[in-house]
Amino acid sequence: MAGSTRIRRYGASDFEGVRSLWEEAFPGDPPWNRADRAIPEKTGFQPDLLFVAVADGAVIGTIMAGYDGHRGWLYAVAVRPGARRSGVGTALVRHAEEALKALGCGKINLQVRATNDAVVHFYQRLGYAIEDRVSLGRRV
Repeated sequence: MAGSTRIRRYGASDFEGVRSLWEEAFPGDPPWNRADRAIPEKTGFQPDLLFVAVADGAVIGTIMAGYDGHRGWLYAVAVRPGARRSGVGTALVRHAEEALKALGCGKINLQVRATNDAVVHFYQRLGYAIEDRVSLGRRV
């Protein structure tokens, strides 16, 4: 990771940078995953688990984590294309892992679209394994 890049907790002044990054990284995401909805929800609940990677004053990466007292989760891991393969994504994941461990979390889960082989391999290189599970969900 470049020396001028640092990871810190999200602040309100980061919103536009995060919004534009997510639009670039997650095109076509449903409305409930977009920054204008997800950021206020996250900052209203466990705001200490939303992090940005910043270089030269610009948001170049994000990660959101959650912990329910039993399992931790990682969400919205994104890195600007020009900063990929420089260690930013790895640093964001490790930063979130440490924050979750500090809360007592012993297991971290994440979901990846089945068609996104590159991201699956990224997480496998970081020690994550594909588990024999079926992911179910319901919008309420």
